[in-house]
Amino acid sequence: MLTQTRPSALAPSRLPSPQRVLPTRLCPADLLRLTDLNAADVLDGRHDAALPAHWSTTERWSTRLHSDDEVDVWLISWTPGVSTELHDHAGSLGALTVVSGSLAEYRWTGRDLRARTLDAGDQASFPLGWVHDVMRNPTTPVTVEPTLSVHAYSPPLTAMSFYEVTAEQSLRRVRTELTDEPE
Repeated sequence: MLTQTRPSALAPSRLPSPQRVLPTRLCPADLLRLTDLNAADVLDGRHDAALPAHWSTTERWSTRLHSDDEVDVWLISWTPGVSTELHDHAGSLGALTVVSGSLAEYRWTGRDLRARTLDAGDQASFPLGWVHDVMRNPTTPVTVEPTLSVHAYSPPLTAMSFYEVTAEQSLRRVRTELTDEPE
């Protein structure tokens, strides 16, 4: 006698599980290594744009240190009172290393904003969907020199969306901008 069995709802599937496809072959650890290496180059004086003669102490600036089809690496300055606004990096992964000074990051957790401080030598990576606001740490004493950080984005940035937190404690996208420059 042939017995027919019904598959159990709890039985493991014989189909391969779907894999998450990332927009780049680089992973966050690769981007952290890139920002760390470029931060060391900045500190060693290997980038002319990082020399104090090029710094604005009143306006934020950025300069591209490296660019190819897979990744953009930027040196970004941070001056007092300037914020990036709450934003994401669209379809790009990101990472940063703080070269000098201190940054404050406000990250959306899904329920609220959570603050953290990143000091010189600290690193952070940003997976897809990471929404945050970055600024020079307001508790950092004002000096002549801006805070500097090195950022890597892979694939290179093409767009950024900007958000606001509503009265109901949810995110609302207020605009999306096409860009190939960092926040």
